Amino acid sequence: MRFTRVPRWTQWAFPNMEWRTSNGKVLPTFDDGPHPEITPWVLDQLRQHNCKGVFFLVGNNAQRYPDVVAQILAEGHTIGNHSMTHRNGFSTDTNRYLEDVFAAEAHTSNTLFRPPYGKIRPAQHKALIARGYRIMMWEVLSYDFDATASSEVCLNILNKNVREGSIVVFHDSEKAWPRLEQVLPIWLQSLDKNLINV
Repeated sequence: MRFTRVPRWTQWAFPNMEWRTSNGKVLPTFDDGPHPEITPWVLDQLRQHNCKGVFFLVGNNAQRYPDVVAQILAEGHTIGNHSMTHRNGFSTDTNRYLEDVFAAEAHTSNTLFRPPYGKIRPAQHKALIARGYRIMMWEVLSYDFDATASSEVCLNILNKNVREGSIVVFHDSEKAWPRLEQVLPIWLQSLDKNLINV
């Protein structure tokens, strides 16, 4: 079973996390990059539709491809911290988890964070908030990362669940590429221009 839209009760239960935009615009976000070929392709798609997004970068990847990070910023997008090595907060000791997040600050952002897999323990969350982090989650998950999902399934998820103010997750990664390449251009083309994040 695919949980495509985060239930409202979850959003209410965790008010210190950002689940939706405050301006009512739809915000596409991209996890796990940067990638030397896929991320520039994503930037080209966003440019064609006059759309801005948020790229949650894995520190190891950002360190490896600083030119791609520079391109993201030069084109007016926002970058966020997605940890140094993409650790799962549920299965990682809190101190080790925080060290991994803080290690990525030099290569990503030290104010905006998305937990890998969306998994974070209360102690980890509390420590990051105390350090001044904004934690951005999402409302709609595109499932582009799921090799068992077809492009049609991903588009159906987006078309049924994205609404005014939705934060949407895609992945600029090799794992997601077979679906992202098909889905992103069609979805951006179909998105109501009054709702697009610019």
